[in-house]
Amino acid sequence: MSDGLPDGYEISTDPARLDGGLVHQWLSQDAYWALGRPREKQDAAIAGSLNFGLYDSASGAQLAYARIVSDLATFAWLCDVYVAPAARGKGIGTALVAAVRDHLAPYGLRRIMLATADAHEVYAKVGFTPLTDPAKWMALGEQ
Repeated sequence: MSDGLPDGYEISTDPARLDGGLVHQWLSQDAYWALGRPREKQDAAIAGSLNFGLYDSASGAQLAYARIVSDLATFAWLCDVYVAPAARGKGIGTALVAAVRDHLAPYGLRRIMLATADAHEVYAKVGFTPLTDPAKWMALGEQ
């Protein structure tokens, strides 16, 4: 699905391949933005999103996850990007984000947004940039 994916890995948007329990464990126990997220909330988020799983080609084990919330016409929000600790440092996070970008390209979206506290370099490698005028943006809820 992505040109930059290292050998031995594959990316799929097939929801049947996702390990929902593993995704919940990763996010609720190890992702600063989702600590303590209840399983039912995670399952609902998966059900209402376009999901990307990254898998070891040989074993089929899921090693990373990302999801998109979008109207697939004008806007998308990239969220819950997570790479298992043992799989980090191999370029698969960047490849996963590139695959998401490439998957969404045919839709001609005006904007794909994300928020990160610590992975700016991963997203910059595939074309994301800081907001030019963040004062335009507002949020309702947790910040």
